[in-house]
Order: sequence, then structure tokens, then C-alpha cells
Amino acid sequence: MSDLRTRLRAVPTLTGTPPDWDPARTPDAPHDLFVDWLLTTIDAGVAEPCAATLSTVRPDGRPNARVLILKDVTADGWQFASTSTSRKGEELTTSPYAALTFYWIPLARQVRVSGRVAPASPEDSARDFLLRPVAARAEALVGRQSAVLADRSDIDAAVKEQQDRIALDPDLVAPNWTLYTLHADEVEFWQADPDRRHVRLRYTLDDTWTKELLWP
Repeated sequence: MSDLRTRLRAVPTLTGTPPDWDPARTPDAPHDLFVDWLLTTIDAGVAEPCAATLSTVRPDGRPNARVLILKDVTADGWQFASTSTSRKGEELTTSPYAALTFYWIPLARQVRVSGRVAPASPEDSARDFLLRPVAARAEALVGRQSAVLADRSDIDAAVKEQQDRIALDPDLVAPNWTLYTLHADEVEFWQADPDRRHVRLRYTLDDTWTKELLWP
């Protein structure tokens, strides 16, 4: 066995303390349960509780994933934002299906959300853009996410140029900024058990939501 494998096997896992939870007493729709779990996570002081892994599909069929921030969740779906010209935006144009994965280690909880993704109206996207900090707006206005970077000093110059534009026009919006909604058709809530008897509750949508427990 390699030294790395030995060290990895020695790292503690499932170290969180799960709250009391009875899957038999859960709401009919998954977004209600998700909001309850999310607020519990925020109230518990878990770092960056809105961070999630967004998984998309590349044109060649290979998966692609990255961490981003959840913007909102309603009965309509889970919202996140990006430029439509980014890799994730282009992948969603080619294949409008995605998955979001949340993992809150201190509470030993995970949520998996999957479904079809649709862009919001230009007005809603613009409203989301203007709520971002100036530095984040300036970076989006540069519009070069994932492009090859020759020199890191180029970032400073490009961002400074866009910050100057924002100073002159505070309502300036990146033309490709898009608020996306993931309309879920499957949501799974997972709570760890130290003996690996994890509790898994899956919601699936077929006209109406149905719930079922899954084996660990």
C-alpha cells in the first residue's frame, strides 16, 4: 500500500454532527425541505453554506464541474448566475441539464439537485448583476473567463478599465450576464450515519412530487 493511500485511509470521515431528522415528517415539495436545511446550516455557522458544485455536460459528452454560489431557491427552482459565454454557459446552451451538489460537512448533510436549466429574463438577469459587488461586476464586464492568460498583470489593467466604466455608469450591465434557474425533477437529501447507515430521501417529479427512502 502506498504512503499516500495509507495517509488517506487515516483521515477521519463523517466527522459532522447531524441534527435530529425524521424523513417521515417532511414537506411534500423538496424546495421547502431544502430551505429548512439551508437555514439550519446558516444558523449553525457553517462556512459558505451557499456554495455548491454545478455539474454540466460538455459538447463531447464529458462531465464538467465547478463550485459556485446559490442565488435563491423557490418553488420554481434553484438559481445561480454566470455569463452565457462562459464554459458553463456554453455547455448549458448545448445541453440544458445540470446538477447541483451541496455538502455541509459540520452537519453531515448533502443535497443533490438535478433537472433542466433555463435562463431568466434579461431584466431579472440585469437586476441580479447590479446586486453584485463592484469588483465582481468589473470582472464579469471583462468577459474573458476561462480564456488563456498570458500575464497576471493583464487582469489588473482590464478590471481597472471596467471599474472606471462602472464609476461613470453605475447601471452598466454585462450583456451576457445570465441568471439561470435549475428546474429540478429529482432532489435527494442525504444525512450521514457513522455506521454508514446513511438516511437518504429522494423526491422525484412526475406531475406531482413523490418521496421514497433509498438504501445507503
